[in-house]
Amino acid sequence: MKAAALLLAGSMALAACASDESDGGSASGGESSSSAGGDLKIGLAFDTGGRGDKSFNDSAVAGVEAAIADLGGDVQELSPNDDGSNRAELLTQLAEAGYDPVIAVGFNYDEVIGEVAADFPDTTFAQVDGSNADGAKGDNVTGLLFAEEQGSFLAGVAAASKTTTNNVGFVGGVESPLIEKFEAGFVAGAEAVNPDITVQSQYLSPAGDFSGFGDPQKGKLVAQGMFQSGADIVFHAAGGSGTGVFEAAVEAGGRAIGVDSDQYQTAPADQQAVIMTSMLKRVDNAVQTFITDFSEGSVEGGSDVVNDLSTDGVGLATSGGYIDDIQSTIDDYKQQIVDGEIEVPTTP
Repeated sequence: MKAAALLLAGSMALAACASDESDGGSASGGESSSSAGGDLKIGLAFDTGGRGDKSFNDSAVAGVEAAIADLGGDVQELSPNDDGSNRAELLTQLAEAGYDPVIAVGFNYDEVIGEVAADFPDTTFAQVDGSNADGAKGDNVTGLLFAEEQGSFLAGVAAASKTTTNNVGFVGGVESPLIEKFEAGFVAGAEAVNPDITVQSQYLSPAGDFSGFGDPQKGKLVAQGMFQSGADIVFHAAGGSGTGVFEAAVEAGGRAIGVDSDQYQTAPADQQAVIMTSMLKRVDNAVQTFITDFSEGSVEGGSDVVNDLSTDGVGLATSGGYIDDIQSTIDDYKQQIVDGEIEVPTTP
C-alpha cells in the first residue's frame, strides 16, 4: 500500500509538471490542473458535482484562479467518486504530493479532514462550509464559513417584494443543517415583507443522501410542482440540481433565484430571462483571501473565518436589472441585519 501511495504521489507530481508545460488542462480520472508559474502548490478537493456545476464548486475554482493570477503557482483538482466514499483519500493524495495549502470544498469533508490533517501537521488545510470551532479538527485547519441565512433573508425579501401570487418556493438539495440555514433565512425574509405569504419548501434528498445536489431532473419536477401549486418565484439551494429549477421556471412562465454564484452570468438566454437574482455566497472571495493570507504567512489555523453581510461575504446579484426597482428595500433590510436590529434565524 505504501508503494502504491508513493507511485500515486509521483504520478500526480508528473501530471502537475505536464500541466506547467501546457498552461493547464484536464487529466483523467476526474482530475485537472492549471498553472501560472510561481511557487504555490494548491490542492483543491471538490464537493459533489465537481468543476462545472456553475455554482458552489465553480465559485471555489474562481477563487483559486484569482489567487494564482495574483501570486502565481499551480493547482491540482480532485473530485470525489459517485458516493463520496474517497474524500479522505483525495485529501491524502494532495498532501502526499506536496500540495500546500489543501482546500476541501463542502461540509461533506467534516468527518475526514481532521484525521488527514493530523497525519500531515506541516500542511495547511482549509474547509469551505466546515467549522473548526475550538480547533476540534486540528491547529492546521481553517474553517471558511458563511452567514447563508443572512443572504437568503435578502432573497426572501426580493421574492416577497416581486411575487404577484403571494406564493413562493424553496428547493433544498439535501436536508441538512447547512441547507436549512438557506430555508430559514428565505422564509424569514419573505415573511418580514408579507407575514401572510405562502412559502412552499421541499428537499430533493434526505440527510446523508447527497444526490440532491446533482439531480437536475428531480429539481425540475419539484419546482414544477411548486409552480403548479401557485408559486411564481422559486429559490433553490441545490447545487447542480438548480438548472432543473430554472428549466421549470421557463416552462411555467415563472421566475427563479439562483445560489452561490451569479447564475445569470452562466445561464443560457432563456434561463437568464427568469433568473431575477442569485443569493451570492462569495466562496471565491473567501478562498482567494485564504490563499493570499497563506502566501503571506498570516493564516491562523484551528479557527473559523465567518463571511457575512457586513463583509459582503453574502448578498444578492443584480445582473439583468430585475431587482433594481426594489434595491432600496433590500438595502434597508441589509442595514438592519448588519446593525443587529434583525437577527436572522438559522433553523426553519
